[in-house]
Amino acid sequence: MSEKPELVQRVEFIKKACAGKRVLHLGCTDYPFTERSIEHKMLLHFELAEIAGELYGFDFDQKGIDILEKHGVKNLYRADLEKLEEVPLDEKFDVIVAGEMIEHLSNPGLFLKGIQRFMHDETDLLITTINAYGALRFAIYALRGKGGINEPVHPDHVSYYSYSTLSLVIKRANLEIKEFCFYDIGPEHRQHMPWHYKLVNDIAMKISHQLADGVIAVCRLGKNGGTPE
Repeated sequence: MSEKPELVQRVEFIKKACAGKRVLHLGCTDYPFTERSIEHKMLLHFELAEIAGELYGFDFDQKGIDILEKHGVKNLYRADLEKLEEVPLDEKFDVIVAGEMIEHLSNPGLFLKGIQRFMHDETDLLITTINAYGALRFAIYALRGKGGINEPVHPDHVSYYSYSTLSLVIKRANLEIKEFCFYDIGPEHRQHMPWHYKLVNDIAMKISHQLADGVIAVCRLGKNGGTPE
């Protein structure tokens, strides 16, 4: 793993890793924003479908799955990411994309252990999540936090992760980190952001990459072949 994580664009990083590969996409519907994401051409699952050799999707929200199926999407499974042993699928994948979902889980260790049944020795598990030290969120919270009660956080998020905390929870599940990166605010979000938010973010990126919007860990099975310690 690199000693100095680089700064990347999240979507482009994921697409490059998935090109021509057999891919499993977790949280693929982006529900309840599925229709809006499709309308604005921002749904990652559709982008992956154009470049992956083969694509499967897991999501817990049946309404989101129904929407994607109406758009002709195949290989979709309703899955509780903390109970992956219940998914009626016996396949392994080259790349597993866990994008912006670990921060929604009450028991991330259950997910990280359960996902290993879909991994072989060369599988890359891509975990992306918001950065606990993201400068833009600090600035918004400082200016608009109303004494601490108006936090700029998704209503379904239960945790924040950093380089250290994400690395530790991955290690405890007997996974190894192959690569770690920070990701900047992508063009898909920049077009909808006020200019002063972008200015704060860009100044922070000039100062330090570890103040970026999010983090990415690329993981593989550990030395015990996926059997948690």
